[in-house]
Amino acid sequence: MRVPILRLGRVLLTSLPADLTDQQVMDLQIDALALIQAGKADGLVIDITAADVVDSYMARILSETAKMVTIMGGVAVLAGMQPAVALTLVEMGRGMIDMETAFDLEGGVAKVGRMVAARGGRHDEVPTA
Repeated sequence: MRVPILRLGRVLLTSLPADLTDQQVMDLQIDALALIQAGKADGLVIDITAADVVDSYMARILSETAKMVTIMGGVAVLAGMQPAVALTLVEMGRGMIDMETAFDLEGGVAKVGRMVAARGGRHDEVPTA
């Protein structure tokens, strides 16, 4: 089953399940990049509220997804990180997740809006909180 991606204006929203498979990760990356490439979105918010643990593989996947979105001309924000996940990522090394973060989904959408506006993008269509 694919991870759903919702559109809110020009922002893509997705919430990662706790039991994410490798195939779901690849499908998510392809689907999000296709929407950005087609000009339907300027940014992606990845909500990891359901994740109690983020291992080095998941951290790498999140960072790679953010880099892919950036290469395609978009912006990416990671939202909903649990305190234990933040602690683990710091212990693994600061560079494990190289992307913007926000406390929650609403903050993630707002951050995407600010980032798009700062680079001169179509911020009039990006919701702000």
